[in-house]
Amino acid sequence: MKKWIYLISLSLIWGSSFILIKKALIGLTPTQLGSLRIIFSSIIIFAFAWNTLKIISKKEWKWIIISAFLGSFFPAFLFAFAETEIDSSIASVLNSLVPLNTVIIGAIVFKIASSKKQIIGVIVGFIGTYLLIDRGIQLNPDQNYLYAGLVILCSFLYGFNVNIIKKYLNDVPAVTIAAGHFSVIFIPAIIIFLLSGFNYDQIHDPNTMRSIGYVLILSIFGTALAKVLFNKLVQMSTAVFASSVTYSLLIVSLFWGILDGELFSFNQLMATMLIVMGVLLSSRKPRQSLD
Repeated sequence: MKKWIYLISLSLIWGSSFILIKKALIGLTPTQLGSLRIIFSSIIIFAFAWNTLKIISKKEWKWIIISAFLGSFFPAFLFAFAETEIDSSIASVLNSLVPLNTVIIGAIVFKIASSKKQIIGVIVGFIGTYLLIDRGIQLNPDQNYLYAGLVILCSFLYGFNVNIIKKYLNDVPAVTIAAGHFSVIFIPAIIIFLLSGFNYDQIHDPNTMRSIGYVLILSIFGTALAKVLFNKLVQMSTAVFASSVTYSLLIVSLFWGILDGELFSFNQLMATMLIVMGVLLSSRKPRQSLD
């Protein structure tokens, strides 16, 4: 029951993240948005979890560093750039490829077995995702779907990340993993922000201040809090179930997209129902690892 509470909470938080990114891009560039998101999130995490870093072993630090860049650093920028050209709802749809990639990467790279029901669940969810994407292209022919490739790339990065956490960091407290992540990427984010061309006169621009406010909300909930919840979800369930949050958050992100004037059809609603079915199937407990 607890894992479902975490899944629903993450769906609400991450489902709202896509519209926050879209709104933040009004007054900030993608580079500024991504770097500020990491900087704000780092400060929040450090405030209550900095002292937990000492429990990370030398062996675990290697995986913390890899996980930090795959699961936090690169996605913060890739999503920002992607949403300069595609709707927030489309970005969230493409993000739902994560469970499929988690199963594939887990089986091929990490030798983590998945049950038949999990695989069927991911396939059902993927079919729903395909239908959503197909209809989205028809409804928004003017959008540059080359930028959609950035979100697809993120889905592969997330697939690697969730398997790394499950296989190599499963005994590290979730909040410690998050603190480790941001201790690694905090300085690079500061450097990128300083090189982003931010003009401090922009602070007097209402659009810029409003955008910074959106990034702050995104950092508190969509990054700092969500990272802790997600790491905990990975540890208490399976990698596939945890990554299935990318299916369930679609409902929330599409809702925000509709409110913001993005197009949505009945066929997309039916596809969303397939995605929810995929979540239920993929939550089945798999067999033990092949190791």
